[in-house]
Amino acid sequence: MASGSGVIHNVMTRTQSPPPSARPSGGGMDVSLIKVTVAEAVAKLPEEKPEVQAVNLRGIGGQPWYQVYTGTSPVPHYISAVDGTFDPSRDEAYAAEIASRFLAGEKVSKTAFLTDFNTEYLNIFRILPVYRFDAGDALKTRVYVSTTTGSVTRHTDKQRQFEATIFTNFHKLGLIPNKDLRDLVLTVLTSGTFLVACLGVALFFATRTKKR
Repeated sequence: MASGSGVIHNVMTRTQSPPPSARPSGGGMDVSLIKVTVAEAVAKLPEEKPEVQAVNLRGIGGQPWYQVYTGTSPVPHYISAVDGTFDPSRDEAYAAEIASRFLAGEKVSKTAFLTDFNTEYLNIFRILPVYRFDAGDALKTRVYVSTTTGSVTRHTDKQRQFEATIFTNFHKLGLIPNKDLRDLVLTVLTSGTFLVACLGVALFFATRTKKR
């Protein structure tokens, strides 16, 4: 299975595109529209004396919006930099805009909001939370979007995912759902492979013909 995963890995390097760029891919903005300061925007938050950790300026629908992260909320808050409007639904709208722009304007629909990794969005992609959007085409194209980075973190379809699933099952025994058991089996098998290789080297020296 380990050698088979190596074959699949080589195939995937030929058939799958490299990871999407982490460059923010929002819709741009007209900065001359900004009328609200950061302090005024933070004052619009529903939290009393919020612990502000970060503030980003995002272009959503061509308008400038403040994206505010606080210590008590798992998702960012959005306040219009034009008129100070607080919009709790803006995060999903921003994610949808990123996904549609990445897919050249194709219409997308939200199918999931992930706060944990799963069998398709693995921990190698590292970023959580993310939205999943599906394009609804014949290839079953879907993208995963992070509003924290303002970019697509994964782009896949049924063909790419078929190859990725084979690789995961062969390389990391992904067919075993329990991670603790999977890690134990992997450790035992790889340790056994290493031991057999060492015994082969030892056997070579033990049985080689000595020179006169």
